[in-house]
Amino acid sequence: MKPPILSKLSILGKVDERFLDHRLRSTSLAGIAGGLLAIVLFEYRLIYNNIRSWDLLAVIGTIVVVKLSMMAWYYFND
Repeated sequence: MKPPILSKLSILGKVDERFLDHRLRSTSLAGIAGGLLAIVLFEYRLIYNNIRSWDLLAVIGTIVVVKLSMMAWYYFND
């Protein structure tokens, strides 16, 4: 159950829970797609060009750390 405060924070006015659920799912999917793209691009540059892209590795590491820390947070606090 989502807290009712979320529906009051929207700039669109009152929204229902389906909108918030769809926004949550689309944001999650976008994050996963971005992370996979960063991994593929890092591997491509490493294998074919012999270039280590530390900036892409930092993006991948950030995504992994945030995802795992939020999973742990929700596990212990929910």
